[in-house]
Amino acid sequence: MIYNRYKMVINLFYYIFSILLISSETRARENKFFWDGRDWNQVLKSVDYNSDACFKVKTAYLNGALDGRLYAYLKIWKKDEVFADDTFSETVDYLSNQELIKNIDYFYQDPLNSYVPVPSAILIVNMYAERIPVENIDSYIVATRRWINNLILELDTLNYSRLLEDKWMKHHEKKLNQFE
Repeated sequence: MIYNRYKMVINLFYYIFSILLISSETRARENKFFWDGRDWNQVLKSVDYNSDACFKVKTAYLNGALDGRLYAYLKIWKKDEVFADDTFSETVDYLSNQELIKNIDYFYQDPLNSYVPVPSAILIVNMYAERIPVENIDSYIVATRRWINNLILELDTLNYSRLLEDKWMKHHEKKLNQFE
């Protein structure tokens, strides 16, 4: 009787272990460039439902995203001011961090928006705050969903060995040109 119970516990352990292994394998293969609504909505859970910690994590992410945007703007502006101004013309600092987080939380309540990248969500909630016509915002949301879906599909079918080979060739061409 004890042997059967022991065997059952061992089998249960192996069963749970295999499920965890398979699910982690699936998660590891996912191609991901951006935080999206799934990540955004998991923050509260990851900080044990501490709302202050959640606010700090989301604020840190937003500050990092906006700092990265500013850095990219300045790098491009150094080369071409007009192009930089055209590319980064949308307002992303219209709302305070607290308002931005509240509105992004609301945006991600819609399950269809869960895979929209957070940088796009930042633009979208600022568009709502600036009272841009809803038709324009909706078309931007649809275009963003289509873009991220196509990007994920392309990444899933990408030949990584070819990508690495191209990168290697480009690196060695740069080295050869450096010595000339």
